[in-house]
Amino acid sequence: MFVVFVSALGAMAVTDGQTYPEVNGIKIVNKWIFDRVHSGNDYTSNVICNQRARTATMDQGIIYVARSEEKAVVIGTDTISQSVIHRFSAADGSQLEDLPLTLNGAPYGRFLGVASIGKDNFHHIWVAPMTSNVQQYVPVYLVDTETGELTLVVELDKGDAPQRTDYLDVIGDLTLEEAECNIMTVAGSTADPGFPTLYRMHADQGGDWEGGFDGDPYMDIINFYPETKTGFSLAPVIKMIEGPDEDSRYSGEMFYIDCFDTAPVIYDFSGSVIDSFEDVAPELWPKAAPNGCIEFHLEGRDFLSYVIADMNGDGYGCQANICELGEGQSLAGMTKYWKIPADSLGKVNDSGLRVHCFAVEYGVDDEGFEEVTLFTFKAYNGMAVYKIGRNVDAGEQPGIKGDVNGDGEVNIADVNAIIEMILGGVNESRGDVNGDLEVNIADVNAVIEIILKS
Repeated sequence: MFVVFVSALGAMAVTDGQTYPEVNGIKIVNKWIFDRVHSGNDYTSNVICNQRARTATMDQGIIYVARSEEKAVVIGTDTISQSVIHRFSAADGSQLEDLPLTLNGAPYGRFLGVASIGKDNFHHIWVAPMTSNVQQYVPVYLVDTETGELTLVVELDKGDAPQRTDYLDVIGDLTLEEAECNIMTVAGSTADPGFPTLYRMHADQGGDWEGGFDGDPYMDIINFYPETKTGFSLAPVIKMIEGPDEDSRYSGEMFYIDCFDTAPVIYDFSGSVIDSFEDVAPELWPKAAPNGCIEFHLEGRDFLSYVIADMNGDGYGCQANICELGEGQSLAGMTKYWKIPADSLGKVNDSGLRVHCFAVEYGVDDEGFEEVTLFTFKAYNGMAVYKIGRNVDAGEQPGIKGDVNGDGEVNIADVNAIIEMILGGVNESRGDVNGDLEVNIADVNAVIEIILKS
């Protein structure tokens, strides 16, 4: 047995190691990834690798990961499990200062108190708890990103149909200073057939909050896809679509609902199915019961990123498709561009947290061409940031040559990782240390040479 002892190399951000093809003049590159597959112990020992760190978002170059009931705080004779938001740089993945959350000056320790985190369209970060069927209201809080103090914005009323809620979506301006605002969530259930109920709150710019369905706080859907469905079961997610003009930009009149037992479905304000995966090619259908999607726009084209597999996916692991939508933003006519990450974020059971989070930010490159920064996050498995555009370039990539298992070091563990690939017939780019587009004994020798020279 060949054993070499080397000094530990400092851990740093890595990339997914993949080269993605240019499609219709558009490129994509991974800027960094922090996950089970590529980051090894750096990720699994981090505080965000936890089943209570369920959702995340990105705004103005910062990643926000919300973890419920993390920090034990003793006040008098009481111990409060305070929720914390962990922050990372969207540019390079480096970890930034945490935000322990407070409400009315005291540690915020509600059960699953930050099950849902997101941003509105005016750079406000918000959080909301999971609520049960005996809780009448869903409180929505603004987060002070300097202090961690929460401010109650509105309590979303469940009306006469109180059911469990998990994940929210917000469109517009939560402060109501610059635009209207709409908040939506979907009743969930731990078993089929689930419930058909949507909850919604609305306020005009400078106005007051009211029920979002012509004054009513909830509505029951009667139109489903597939037609055999009668409700939404496990942890459904909702994503409102920006309107085409200034008057409808934040109206949320159309929205995706992505449920445990189907693909994303577009509904309108009346509860009617507008579009679905019914006529989408079978190879583009999600594989194993995940929830999550987001639309974005680039150079006049409309795109959809949606999760295609949970950790149980057959040959997949917490991955997403990026597709250009068809004419009229149709799902049936969409064209697949890429699957990210091409290999996986991870395939470890997360206790059934089906939600997969996405966020986008827009910018321009040095030549004035549009760019999109796309963030993907799956609880208990990992996260990554990708750049999409005409001129995006991987540039100076973080990572360590020969660090096959992604633990920030080059040692005998990487030799073993390549041997496992060879024995398993796996030909992933992270194992191609010598760059000959194959994973074989030559790569084992290449890693050994790196170890001997270190």
